[in-house]
Amino acid sequence: MKLVDRIYDSRFKYAAMLIMILLGGAICGISFNAFLIPHRLLSGGVSGISLILNYLFSINVGMLIFMFNIPVFLLGYKFIDKEFIALSIIGMVAFSTFIEAFAFIRDIVYVKDVMLSCIYGGLLNGIGLGIVLRNRASQGGVDIIAVIVKKYMSINIGTTSMIINTAIVVVSSYFYGINIAMYTLISMYVASVVVDKVQQGFDRRKSVMIVSSKETQVAKTIFEKLDRGVTYLHGEGAYTGDKKRVIYCIVSLNQLAKLKQIVREIDEAAFITVSDTAEVMGYGFKSRGI
Repeated sequence: MKLVDRIYDSRFKYAAMLIMILLGGAICGISFNAFLIPHRLLSGGVSGISLILNYLFSINVGMLIFMFNIPVFLLGYKFIDKEFIALSIIGMVAFSTFIEAFAFIRDIVYVKDVMLSCIYGGLLNGIGLGIVLRNRASQGGVDIIAVIVKKYMSINIGTTSMIINTAIVVVSSYFYGINIAMYTLISMYVASVVVDKVQQGFDRRKSVMIVSSKETQVAKTIFEKLDRGVTYLHGEGAYTGDKKRVIYCIVSLNQLAKLKQIVREIDEAAFITVSDTAEVMGYGFKSRGI
């Protein structure tokens, strides 16, 4: 029965991931058709190149995205695990399909203000791509390269994509002028920020270090009232030479105020430092994305 339960749970997990990948592709397809393509705005990476060729020669965007992604996936196959590649192929096919499937939106929705199109196009595109990335997939193109960079250099996917895409847009501005390129950069920047927010989650974690003379009582109370693990780091006062046990723990943002209250009630003289933590993996915290 345990084996059957594991197989069932695995199937349910992948079914949920597949649904979210398709949802992310649909959102991106809406973004392109409602905001980017009507104003001939550009994009980065494979989709940007495909849009340029579409504007110049009226070639099918979805087909171009599919064709250009073949060599990219061959590269990713050597450096990234096979599960991610398989899910990314689904993400790429969904993205290219939804761009064509939602082409009718161009005749229904038209936002005259180019700046609004940049902002909302980037917002929707970032949400869609972020959803895809959170489910261990991508939409191919620069996403694959960005994931390779994150894996080996720990640089955010949105940051890597922004750097590469900026270079592509600068070159592509030759065809459509500096104004379109600058509008596109705004859209891409919004998308890159939203991608990181969606992938990491809006419930950012905080890493806290506490120096207290009552560290045992503080740690015990954190266990009991916040249900968070605590690690002791061994330190030494530079002036006094006293040996100290420094409390280190990770809490969610909504637990931070409670943590401070706990420490102050036990030891008003305690020293507390709080830092942002972009990603947490391990017991008590969910693994997000890639």
